[in-house]
Amino acid sequence: MSRQGVQGKVVVVTGAARGVGELLARKLAARGARLALVGLEPDELERVAASLEGDAECWTADVTDRQTMARVAGEVLARFGRIDVVVANAGVATGGPFLDADPDAFDRVIHVNLLGSIATARAFLPALVASRGYLLQIASLAAMTPAPMMAAYCASKSGVEAFAHSLRAEVGHQGVAVGVGYLSWTDTDMVRGADEDDVLRELRARLPWPTNRTYPLEPAVERIAAGIERRSSHVYAQWWLRGMQSVRGYLPAFIGGPLGRREMRRAAPALARGATVRRGLVGKGGAADESARAAEHHVP
Repeated sequence: MSRQGVQGKVVVVTGAARGVGELLARKLAARGARLALVGLEPDELERVAASLEGDAECWTADVTDRQTMARVAGEVLARFGRIDVVVANAGVATGGPFLDADPDAFDRVIHVNLLGSIATARAFLPALVASRGYLLQIASLAAMTPAPMMAAYCASKSGVEAFAHSLRAEVGHQGVAVGVGYLSWTDTDMVRGADEDDVLRELRARLPWPTNRTYPLEPAVERIAAGIERRSSHVYAQWWLRGMQSVRGYLPAFIGGPLGRREMRRAAPALARGATVRRGLVGKGGAADESARAAEHHVP
């Protein structure tokens, strides 16, 4: 598929304050795109916007808030005159056994990753129809394969993958392209936060190669930027993820069968010792999400 480029195009990136979103904004700005950055951390968003090449502005918003996202979409359209690309990247994660998870954190992963992506599409899709634009939904290896102690994240990413595939079928005749971006474990605050949990870190290290590695951020985001230029239906941040598509149908039986049972038996003593640990959202992004919600509800 030939590259159409992003020179002069208006690109919206959610979750743009750090990690994949921040670096993607930098790469697209360097290619000549005009950036609308959306996220929960106003100071970080302003720092990113001020450091980008070319035209950029930021909006503070919770992607799960439909009314706020609709307002932001209207303001972005008024500011830039059009919207050509939307990257639904905002996401949070929690880990650990389902019954030990903080219920609010578990639900928040579903709300942000799945319902937040749906709210993003609902807000921006009319503008993309007008521009015959492109929506990229950031999913994960977690959409292809289940994993123990990652129920919320796997469920949310499987959901956004299915949502994007369904949406592609609906809006293709209107000139809108919809893509799904897949990343394995990539060096971000979220992954580093998950690795602070000894059990999760050891469990991940015991996964089969190449799923047990942490991959550098820059080449992963470079692949995503190239996929946006091509308006690709599938974007793979690590080369081997493409091959996972052909075997994904076998993975639930394997992961949920002998491999999963073996690893959970191995982890059981450590999990028992930490049974009283609150398993909330991981990483700096998770902390920012919790802080923003606490401030909104005036929780000290």
